Amino acid sequence: MAATSSAALFSVLPHPLSTATTASARTSTTRYRTTRSAVRCSSASPDLSPGAPAPAPPKPQIELEFLAPKPGTDGSYPVDRAAAVSGEKLLRDIMTENKLELYAAYGKLMNCGGGGSCGTCIVEIIDGKELLNERTDTEKRYLKKKPESWRLTCQTIVGNKENSGKVVVQRLPQWKK
Repeated sequence: MAATSSAALFSVLPHPLSTATTASARTSTTRYRTTRSAVRCSSASPDLSPGAPAPAPPKPQIELEFLAPKPGTDGSYPVDRAAAVSGEKLLRDIMTENKLELYAAYGKLMNCGGGGSCGTCIVEIIDGKELLNERTDTEKRYLKKKPESWRLTCQTIVGNKENSGKVVVQRLPQWKK
């Protein structure tokens, strides 16, 4: 077997950043560079060197179940599921990002866009109330004659950045609000 130089070995492989082509691009002949490039690790791979900081632990997750406002034909309530990082999002944002029906006909046209002044985003918290923030002053003012389990989704933060668990939310029919 004949000895080949390292330059000859690398001349076969295209450089990853090379986009140069010959004058005859129609034949799609690619010109290759004869340079060596260092192998770099992806930032996604963990650094296992002894002095490297430990990777951050995963953020706590809150599992959410959204019960439909009306039971299905079999008598059970249809359930939609979502998850969110604890303490980072409002309940309203989670519902809109997951394309879950939040507003009835009137609320679709007349909602305040998350300002806490219309009351069209009221839901009932069935389970996991302890995983949500306390009622805000806006909620206390708007929901003072409503049950404690009722919340405005635009004012409700899911989690507190440290807790994890499951929250069950009942979307209320418009006539109940």
